[in-house]
Amino acid sequence: MIVFSQKGTGQPLILIHGFCESKEMWKTFSEHLSTIYQVFCPDLPGFGESPLDPTQISLEEVAVWLQEWMEENHIQKPIVIGHSLGGYVTLALAELIGTELKGIGLFHSSALPYDEEKKKTRNKTIDFVKKHGVDKFIESFVPPLFSERHQIEHTEKIEELIALGKKSSKKGVLAFIAAMRDRKDRFEVWKTFQGPKLMIAGELDGAVKIEASRLHKPFSSHYYELKRVGHMGMFEAEKKSLQLVSTFLDKIE
Repeated sequence: MIVFSQKGTGQPLILIHGFCESKEMWKTFSEHLSTIYQVFCPDLPGFGESPLDPTQISLEEVAVWLQEWMEENHIQKPIVIGHSLGGYVTLALAELIGTELKGIGLFHSSALPYDEEKKKTRNKTIDFVKKHGVDKFIESFVPPLFSERHQIEHTEKIEELIALGKKSSKKGVLAFIAAMRDRKDRFEVWKTFQGPKLMIAGELDGAVKIEASRLHKPFSSHYYELKRVGHMGMFEAEKKSLQLVSTFLDKIE
């Protein structure tokens, strides 16, 4: 079961949250964009209010769950934008039902797979969560997602995101770490998707390096870099990010 929020009418727009996040992170975006679009914000299974039963999953399975959710809720020809993990899921969905999506967007995300070093880091994270639990992991995980400057400026938002992250199930956290670690190379999916493509990157993003983001630029219809921003542009540069997303959406017929 996928729990979701729905607001507005018009062209369907699906906003998919990142790892250890939930639909709540899109609140401001949903409020603004729902004046023109029908905005759906799902909780991925294991996060927010959506339960997760299996202990092992793949992003391909998550894409199938979202396809079924779309069918159940009669969501046709949506534009799908995903943050981080949400972007990985967006690409898996595009690979599965690309012609049924009107446009896609990667928000601090990538079509490239992890290198061996990043896979080793993910394995260490799995060990840490198993040993110390979700709460301790979230407390160390969230702050570095922001650039150093914005860690100081957005302490209240960071505390809010830590509180939301602690609602993630241990089963969900462990399952998605492994799913991200083992995800496929979907750069060809990004290159060949026929609809409009948005890429928003953070100049100081420690999770998705700017050099990797720039490899996507030649195949993006809309590519933007947020200066002095880390991995959380929707908070670190909220107005600018919202403007960029709105510009992208406005140009889709």
